Amino acid sequence: MSKQVVKTVNAPSPIGPYNQAIKANGFVFLSGQVAFDPTTGALVQDNIAAETHQVMKNIEAVLKEAKLSFEHIVKTTIFLSDMALFAEVNEVYGTYFNGDYPARETVAVKGLPRGVNVEISMTAVVDL
Repeated sequence: MSKQVVKTVNAPSPIGPYNQAIKANGFVFLSGQVAFDPTTGALVQDNIAAETHQVMKNIEAVLKEAKLSFEHIVKTTIFLSDMALFAEVNEVYGTYFNGDYPARETVAVKGLPRGVNVEISMTAVVDL
């Protein structure tokens, strides 16, 4: 088994002992992303749509570093601070795919890092 760390300056640096993504055995496992702007380090929390867009842009940057795109995503997990945010997050999330959506679960949790409202992790397959 080969294991390779995927790291880019175009997405936020990890805030703990983990990597942005790991490539192993034909998959890329992306750590959860929150709405940190990688250029300023500030959290984007103007509204849930802006927060979700920043999360997806961060994921896109990690995918790009791995030479992948959202077409390669096979599984997504979305964590929300409140299920009342589901519709708005779902609307933004859907715009990043071409209709060939991955498997997914969405759950509301008691708390997320730094008080954010949404965190998203994904798994991608290298070969389509």
